Order: sequence, then structure tokens, then C-alpha cells
Amino acid sequence: MEHRIITVEGNIGSGKTSFATKLAEKSEARLVLETFADNPFLQKFFVKQQDYALGMEMFFLAERFEQLNREMTDMELFNQRYVIDYLFNKSLLYARVNLDDAEFALFQKIFNILNPKLRKSDLIVYLHSGIDRLVSNIYKRGREFELTVKQDYLKRIETIYLEYFHQIPDQKVLIFDVTTADFVGNQADFDKMFNIVMQNHPPGVQRFNI
Repeated sequence: MEHRIITVEGNIGSGKTSFATKLAEKSEARLVLETFADNPFLQKFFVKQQDYALGMEMFFLAERFEQLNREMTDMELFNQRYVIDYLFNKSLLYARVNLDDAEFALFQKIFNILNPKLRKSDLIVYLHSGIDRLVSNIYKRGREFELTVKQDYLKRIETIYLEYFHQIPDQKVLIFDVTTADFVGNQADFDKMFNIVMQNHPPGVQRFNI
């Protein structure tokens, strides 16, 4: 496995945690999952966004930094490989969507202090799925606070991710279109994705239909 740190990302309902879990198991890597459930502002945000957006994003930023910093302390000592189901820069991308200009300016200052202290991913895997499929997946897993997510919000999240990937030409980014794939229930779909991930890739964005 050439890549020491692989980050799996995707929109809400794309299946990033499921794919990251299977990828870590097959590649014998250490799995790092985001602990979003402890955010006290999360459910309130989906009810009244403008009142709770800053608190939610600041909490996520602190939690993500603390977790990644803790998890990777012994990376070199134990020659550890990692699969992580979130990108630290996700904090900045969601903040750009959810915060007003003044709040974002404050958030960005704090982010810029923390970001250089963390190890960067060797490879980013982004799971793209059509909006209808995302909505279907959101309803299937039934998290109450997610059921109020609007399609327009999902489109904005998708757009800001894709814009970001083209701003980091030195980073290796694989975009898998999984709109019609079933990498959880269909082993062939997962194996196809796994084999692509394990290959050597040049910097830049590459797209694959699964």
C-alpha cells in the first residue's frame, strides 16, 4: 500500500464511512471515524441554521483537530497506515457554506493556525452520488436531524468540494461516481474501487465511474 494516509470524503449520505470501513479492513490500515454525534449544536443547526452554525462549526473544528492530532502521534513509531473518513479541510469548506462573511473570517483565522500542524493525506477518495440517491440514503439511515436537509444544501456542498479539489493540483484526488454502485452489498463494486485506490496515481483529479 503506497499511501500511508487515505482520506475518504463525500456528501451527506454518500456512504463514505461504509467505504472507509471496508477499505481499512481490506488494506489492514487503522480506521479513524469522525465523532460527529457528540456535537451539541448539530441537531439545533438543522432546525435554525443561522443561530447555531458558528457554534457547530467551531465544535467540529476542535474535535477534528484533537482527534487527528491524537491518532497520528505514533504514526512513524509504529509504521502505521490510516484510512480516515473525513478531510480536515472539510471544516473550512462547510464553514464557507454555513457561515456569514464575518463569522467565516474568524473561523478561517483559527483554521489557518491549526491546519499546518496536521499531517496531510497522501490520497483523497471522494464519493460522488446524484442528489436523488443521496436523499434516498439519508432517509434509509433515518438520522432525525438529517431528514430536514434540503437538496439545494446538498448541491452547495458538492460544488464547494469540487471547487476545492481543483485548487490543490499537487494533491492526489480520486472521484468515484457511485450513483448506481453498491459497494456495500456488491463485492465486485467494492473490489473495483479498492483496486483503483491501490494503484499509483499522479497528482491531480481523476474521475472513475463505478
